[in-house]
Amino acid sequence: MSISPTLAVNEEIARRRAAGLATVALGFGEASIPVHPALVARLSEHAHRADYGPVAGADVLRDAAAGYWSRRGVPTERSQVVAGPGSKPLLYALFQALGGPVLLPRPSWVSYAAQNLLLGQVAVPVPTLPGEGGVPDPELLVAEYQRLARRGTRPTAVLVTLPDNPTGTVARPDTVRRLCAAADRLGLVVLSDEIYLDLVHDEGREVLTPAQVLPARTITTSGLSKSLALGGWRIGLARFPAELSALRDRVVVAASELWSSAPQPVQHAAAWALGEPDELRERIARSRLLHGRVARATADVLTSAGAEVAGPTAGFYLYPDLSGRREALAGQDVRDAAGLATTLLARHGIATLPGTAFGDLPDRLALRIATPMLYGENDEQRLRALASDRPAELPWIASGLDALGDAVRDLTRG
Repeated sequence: MSISPTLAVNEEIARRRAAGLATVALGFGEASIPVHPALVARLSEHAHRADYGPVAGADVLRDAAAGYWSRRGVPTERSQVVAGPGSKPLLYALFQALGGPVLLPRPSWVSYAAQNLLLGQVAVPVPTLPGEGGVPDPELLVAEYQRLARRGTRPTAVLVTLPDNPTGTVARPDTVRRLCAAADRLGLVVLSDEIYLDLVHDEGREVLTPAQVLPARTITTSGLSKSLALGGWRIGLARFPAELSALRDRVVVAASELWSSAPQPVQHAAAWALGEPDELRERIARSRLLHGRVARATADVLTSAGAEVAGPTAGFYLYPDLSGRREALAGQDVRDAAGLATTLLARHGIATLPGTAFGDLPDRLALRIATPMLYGENDEQRLRALASDRPAELPWIASGLDALGDAVRDLTRG
């Protein structure tokens, strides 16, 4: 194994820029919005807290997380919540506690399959429905389960990402219902990664989560790294149904040996944030607008350059497919997704990730595009982008979009 592709591309972007190479950073999914001053003040207020604290998390944080989920139609008690230093280690501990095989959507976030590989477990990809990334096609899920069962290996869980990374889409409520019905029949635990749930572009859009449909078999993970751009703070949360308390206990045991406890100052600042004070609600609302506007502008650029792109509906990702321009790309010596990403970076300074990093088929000429690093190279630019009603027209964002469009058109020119 090598370093995670998302982190590797971030390091490559930094290396290129340090060498003076012009680079449009579209590979790393960092929310790239300045930390709200009120959160900085809360973190400073609790900076003196140097104790380890409870393994499962401070009571004040778990109470706040229970309130957050309860307000979203998933009644939760403190005892059902476990905190960790980011949702990533929580997912690792969950995969370890469950064992494999685990069924994943294809494509899906890079770390799901990698974590199972680290654990010596099998992660089995199941294709998603068109325009509904993050949730395996329920019919194909059943077929894959039955195939594995015939071989004597029964999957333990199915993971969904709602909304999705890498596609920036949200599965329809009916698809979620059918997925949950299949999981219930097959005895699968549903792991629902909802780190982007508060970044659905249209607040009026109906989003149904597995815990609302199949509460007794759904474990939900979340955090503040995307909605409030706190990736470096490393705070994550998992919600367990009472029926899976034994699984929760196994995760806490693993936590006691892996990370002891999440950082106390961050836990207390996060507890305040999860109470959803007005100033943070307003910041998240502005973030949703910014992410949506720039993602849609990027989709327009890609479409005009010949790519097929599902319209982004949440978060800040797009998943353009250039398979329809295969012949033109072959003329540029580009024959697979990895070659497409490599060529875009080497010839045009456009940093993306190939779909294969997300478990997609090698011959599908797909890329994962992350838009937030277009927002600016300093906080002044990012705050201007956040306040703008037309952020895609800001010079530094427009120039990045123009460079992307020119690069794709150059590669696909017949």
